[in-house]
Amino acid sequence: MSWLYIALLALAVAVVAGAEWPRLGAGLETRVGVEARRRRDRAKRKASLHVVEPTSDADDFAASVERDLANLPTTEDEYRR
Repeated sequence: MSWLYIALLALAVAVVAGAEWPRLGAGLETRVGVEARRRRDRAKRKASLHVVEPTSDADDFAASVERDLANLPTTEDEYRR
């Protein structure tokens, strides 16, 4: 008779696990796996970012852009042909 009780208990555990599997599976996916690792790594990277407030005016920025453009290497006209 005890084997019947063990079989019923195992069946009950299987039914409960089957009914709760979607909820348990969703919880595992958020904590383990490749996507969870990616999400944690991204959160770590984002935590180290900070907003830089502009301290100089737009004229300084425009001057630096013009200076950078002037320093870019260019090709000669004879090479363009």
